[in-house]
Amino acid sequence: MILDTNAFSALADGEPAVTEIVSKVAAVCIPVIVLGEYRFGILQSRRRTEYERWLTDYLPVFQVLNIDDRTTVPYGDIRADLKRSGRPIPSNDVWIAALSRQHSFPLLSRDRHFDWVPGIKRVAW
Repeated sequence: MILDTNAFSALADGEPAVTEIVSKVAAVCIPVIVLGEYRFGILQSRRRTEYERWLTDYLPVFQVLNIDDRTTVPYGDIRADLKRSGRPIPSNDVWIAALSRQHSFPLLSRDRHFDWVPGIKRVAW
């Protein structure tokens, strides 16, 4: 399973529903984009020290998915499909969706716009 930034943040906050979902899957992956968004978010947080400590402790548990030349194929397809349908989504989310499609992993996210992306399965909580 791949975690979107809102799912990763919820996990860091100990959200019971997210913790339960994550505990039932074999592997949990974090797109490098999510890691960057999370690090940006904690720089602005009043709980910065706590979140940095959590990240240091738990990051080794996750597989970080990097973007490579193979990711650009689903990225281009997804972006073109969304443009044709008149439903663009934020560019970082296109990359996250492309990694989800590339690796055939479901995506844990509260962002409903991922439902517009053909070929991926969004899991909500």
